[in-house]
Amino acid sequence: MSDPFGPLSARAAVRGLAASKIRELYNEGIGRRDILAFWVGEPDEPTPEFIRKAATDSIAAGELFYTHNLGIPELREALAAYTTRLHRRTGSNQIGVTSAGVNALMLASQLLVDPGDRVVEVVPLWPNLQEIPKILGARVSTVALDFSTEGWTLDVQRLIGELKPGTRALYLNSPNNPTGWTIAREEQKAILEHCRRHGIWIFADDAYERLYYGEMSGAVSVAPSFMDVMDDGDRVISTNTFSKSWLMTGWRLGWLVVPPALVADLGKLIEYNTSCAPVFVQRAGIAAVTDGEPVVRRSLERFRRARDFLVRELRSMPRVEAAIPDGTMYAFFRVAGMTDSLAFCKRLVREQGLGLAPGAAFGPEGEGYVRWCFAAEQDRLADGVARLRRALD
Repeated sequence: MSDPFGPLSARAAVRGLAASKIRELYNEGIGRRDILAFWVGEPDEPTPEFIRKAATDSIAAGELFYTHNLGIPELREALAAYTTRLHRRTGSNQIGVTSAGVNALMLASQLLVDPGDRVVEVVPLWPNLQEIPKILGARVSTVALDFSTEGWTLDVQRLIGELKPGTRALYLNSPNNPTGWTIAREEQKAILEHCRRHGIWIFADDAYERLYYGEMSGAVSVAPSFMDVMDDGDRVISTNTFSKSWLMTGWRLGWLVVPPALVADLGKLIEYNTSCAPVFVQRAGIAAVTDGEPVVRRSLERFRRARDFLVRELRSMPRVEAAIPDGTMYAFFRVAGMTDSLAFCKRLVREQGLGLAPGAAFGPEGEGYVRWCFAAEQDRLADGVARLRRALD
């Protein structure tokens, strides 16, 4: 008998979400010990000992209870000082600590995006960020980056043309996962000025800002940020994570920098999502952001060498076109004649034991490409290169 209330199902916006093609690919390799995996965006080293010790000391001290929704004061102050040092004067009253960077992105969206709102995203893009506004019922328009072997580029005027009056928000991830493209300062200024005129929010996903291979800003390497060019009162939210810069992917700790007027409502949203991040995880975050610059410098140089090696090898292969990424830990390369990247990557798993991420996982604009996470030792990368070369030969 049919149910008069309809089938048992999630709401339409959730049913319409794209399932993870990386997860589908991962399932191909379950149970195999010979897989050489570069499909996940994760460094191959564990979290440094001094960060782990800060967490275990906190646990030993009994810090196992709820805390403030927005984060413990010590971490909010440390993050405010860190942001001030890298970008612009920031107060702890602008910081909200979150349970992971992806949680920060969801919270920023929940703060400001209503069902039916129009948002714009620069793509290809990390699938989680593509789907977050859709979960909330927003309408998503995209502007694609352009590829050449000289590098990925953004047509700023095309993007500005999509940022029409009435658009609620621009989502922009730079350095970009998966391409490594990094926005230039003058491009940021043009986009910010346009968004300022039309009241459009900018959600800046700054997860990879420290994994930037361009010119250093003073004594540190950091990618150009909207926080460098914005004014007080601009509609800009920066989201960030501890995962990449300090080798803390499994800790699930992130933060937001928001206008002070949004902080009270952000605290309410955190309460109704996760209540708070665990105190001992936040203690690890304090150690990372306070004493972790050597970790960032070492990772950056290690990844730079890995990037240069991998791109050089990819460019030597038949049918492969690759640009040198300006940031992140990824090479996003095109394989001539390949029209189904998921099928191609499944074949790599089955026949070569090589795990790479299909470009289609990053939206239709990524089809024909493959993402390789190069945050690994060179001998592992060389083994992977040999396996890919066999597959292409």
